[in-house]
Amino acid sequence: MRVPIRPPRGRSADAAWALCCLVIVLGATLWADAGGDDRAPVPGLGWALIVTACGALYLRRRHPAAVLVITMVAAAVYYPTTEPDGPIMIAFVAALYTAAAEGRVRAAVLVAAVAMGVVAYGEAGSSVNHLEDAAIWMLAGWFVAVVAVGGVVHNRRAYLREADRRALAAEHGREEEARRRATEERLRIARELHDILGHNISLINVQATAALHGGDPAAHQAALDAIKQASKETLRELRTTLGMLRQVDEQAPTAPAPGLARLGELAERSTAAGTAVHVEIEGEPRMLPPETDLAVYRIVQEALTNVTRHSDAASAAVRVRLAPAEVLVEIVDDGRPVPGGQHAGSGNGLRGMRERAEALGGAFEAGPADGGYRVSARLPVAYLGSHPPDPQAGRTAPSGR
Repeated sequence: MRVPIRPPRGRSADAAWALCCLVIVLGATLWADAGGDDRAPVPGLGWALIVTACGALYLRRRHPAAVLVITMVAAAVYYPTTEPDGPIMIAFVAALYTAAAEGRVRAAVLVAAVAMGVVAYGEAGSSVNHLEDAAIWMLAGWFVAVVAVGGVVHNRRAYLREADRRALAAEHGREEEARRRATEERLRIARELHDILGHNISLINVQATAALHGGDPAAHQAALDAIKQASKETLRELRTTLGMLRQVDEQAPTAPAPGLARLGELAERSTAAGTAVHVEIEGEPRMLPPETDLAVYRIVQEALTNVTRHSDAASAAVRVRLAPAEVLVEIVDDGRPVPGGQHAGSGNGLRGMRERAEALGGAFEAGPADGGYRVSARLPVAYLGSHPPDPQAGRTAPSGR
């Protein structure tokens, strides 16, 4: 099995760069030293400068500006004092590129300009023309090219880092948005199930209690009929909700969706449970947006559930006023909290009604009023059009008492 060869990284890469540069410069210097018998050997200072300049490259990424200055000084001392010349300039060029690539572009330009000034000064003050005029300009061009390439590499690295950062931020934002939507959906489902099950099961409980403790066979039959109807309605709404969660291709429900048109049915069921409910709808009947229509129904449903479960009210009034820009819903009963009840508390029912109203940009209030309890909600709405009113919605349901 072949083991993949991975290039060195981090400090290992820095050490490899320094060692490679040292080997090249030493090899070229030894080659030039052995090239002719009339040349003096490289002095010890020259070897020390070579080792210093190449060894400093180990710190080139951690201290790019300092390494650049060290290699320039080493080269500036090396060339006037050493014969034959060696390619110690390689270490300076490597440091120049690293400084620019690490974002020290100004320092690289400044040091390159100083280096060219030192070279020009040395050539002007020397009797020997070490560099032709064209070679000086070529050297300046190489310095400019090295700094430019280093600057491009730095900008590309910065661009890639920024792209990675934005990609991570976008991914994190998508995850947060997915979690937020999942949380909102769970709360919505919990609210729907609470409203659906709480109302009908409360009615079933009241009717079952009446059937157990009543002695009139006719009352027993009426209670059982009410239990049957409430359980049927519970199963239907629960089946609809679960079908939406499963997203299966089921036959569309034939019964109308819960909304303003079904408040009469809601009043009849509550009346059958023992609380006479009267529904009044004021204003021109118009088609409401589905979310607003459902919110009106659920708020009334939960308010009547609280009346049945947590008070001894004999009657309740449901008033819905259709204003041009909003729907006002009010449920008022004449009862007092029963022992152990939470009619005026802040349970899940009141919290769910408040959340429904505020989700539509409206307001919700609940509290004691006129010897009973009052629940009101204001729901801003933009009408979609007109539809005929429900003939059963505004009538007074017969009292069950």
